[in-house]
Amino acid sequence: MEAVAKLRNVPTSPRKMRLVAGLVRGKSVTRALGLLKFEANSGAEKIEKLLLSALANWQQKNEDERIEDANLYIKEIFVDEGRQLKRLRPAPQGRGHRIRKRSNHVTIIIDSKVEAIGSRQGLKDAAAKLETAPAATPAAEEAPTKKPARRSTKKADTQTAADATE
Repeated sequence: MEAVAKLRNVPTSPRKMRLVAGLVRGKSVTRALGLLKFEANSGAEKIEKLLLSALANWQQKNEDERIEDANLYIKEIFVDEGRQLKRLRPAPQGRGHRIRKRSNHVTIIIDSKVEAIGSRQGLKDAAAKLETAPAATPAAEEAPTKKPARRSTKKADTQTAADATE
């Protein structure tokens, strides 16, 4: 069961926030929290807080399960552009340079990872796929391959040209 948390209108440029989001994408929740705690980037604090919020949302949906046993990971994290505040900074000769104060929206989705590789059901599914796969025809495998035609040598070409002139 997945849980979603959103953080809107964060006063940081989306590019800076995407660097941090890419750092934790696809990682387990415990590993991501450890990475974000010691990351120097300013967006790491906000994403860490958002991840904790998503974790609380997941816990509220699944009250009977323990977080440690759920094997949670970050299924999806993306950063969208938010509103831009446009300001003017004084420039020489009475002009004004435009300053764009960017913001972003961060969405994080966490889910529990199901490991079917070692389970009995996973082995049964793999065996069923092998049985239903079409078998290769033995005639196609035994057919002899045709060798490419042999090229004539230069000497043989000159002899045939000499014979043609006589």
